[in-house]
Amino acid sequence: MTTTATTEPTTAQGADRGADRAPVVSFRQVSKSYGAVRAVADLDLELSPGETVALLGPNGAGKSSALDLLLGLRHADSGSVTLFGTTPQRAIAQGKVGAMLQSGGLMEGVKVRELVKLARDLHPRGHPLDRILASAGITDIADRLVDKLSGGQEQRVRFALATAGANDLIVLDEPTTGMDVSARQTFWGAMRRQAEQGRTVLFATHYLEEADEIADRVIVLHRGRVLADGTAAEIKARAGARRVSFELDGPVDREALQSLPSLASLEISGRTVRIRSHDADATVHALYGLGLRPHHLEVTGLGLEQAFIALTTASDATPATAEEAAR
Repeated sequence: MTTTATTEPTTAQGADRGADRAPVVSFRQVSKSYGAVRAVADLDLELSPGETVALLGPNGAGKSSALDLLLGLRHADSGSVTLFGTTPQRAIAQGKVGAMLQSGGLMEGVKVRELVKLARDLHPRGHPLDRILASAGITDIADRLVDKLSGGQEQRVRFALATAGANDLIVLDEPTTGMDVSARQTFWGAMRRQAEQGRTVLFATHYLEEADEIADRVIVLHRGRVLADGTAAEIKARAGARRVSFELDGPVDREALQSLPSLASLEISGRTVRIRSHDADATVHALYGLGLRPHHLEVTGLGLEQAFIALTTASDATPATAEEAAR
């Protein structure tokens, strides 16, 4: 998706915008249903200037619907969505938003360079063409036909189109799908530079290690609502559990291990035991109380992926609303 943009604000205007910290994105009690399926449910959410935000959630959590509403591709059934204090359609028409979506084809029968140049020429604050190509890591395929590209190469071209000019908000939906490790590193290096220039970056991803490493804020959607919102470290802490792993000599008594206090989960593989505990100190103390002598004992915090699974699993165990409970 390629957008146009307004002229660059003056220094004073930019200072005022940074001073009042008006939200770049605002969802107010937003709901969206598709037949009997409620994809977004009374969603409240704000993004501030200069944030790099990862949007996480299991399949069906409402991520794609939320992005569609944000970009004005769909209309909410109730509530309001605003970008830069106005409607998504107007903000996009003013050229404040660049987006890289999974869906939607690229123009065929043209060279990569020609397509990116078109996007750059349509943008009032377009970047130099060579810079766009280099930033997206597509200089070496600039003279190739767009319809002859691999999936990963197409993703990099989409990134070039989304960043062909100076946008204030960049929205990315699963941006590194199909990219190899080197291409992913190049991509995120370019995204860091965008954030350093004060732009807000919002990306949805299934690569949780990217969210952990790149984002300064992580939002977990579940059942169309915000389940967790904070730094990666805060999300991990909220999961409220730690991992305990060790090895035992001889047969492993599953029944005895299941009696350990604060046990959230138990996994046994041969003589190796992995436990998730809500109180690791109590669990380890009781472990020795059973007369066991664990080797290679390790107690660590949950990674973002494990925290994500723990939070969504706990949420699945309880209906989100009385309306859902009645279904």
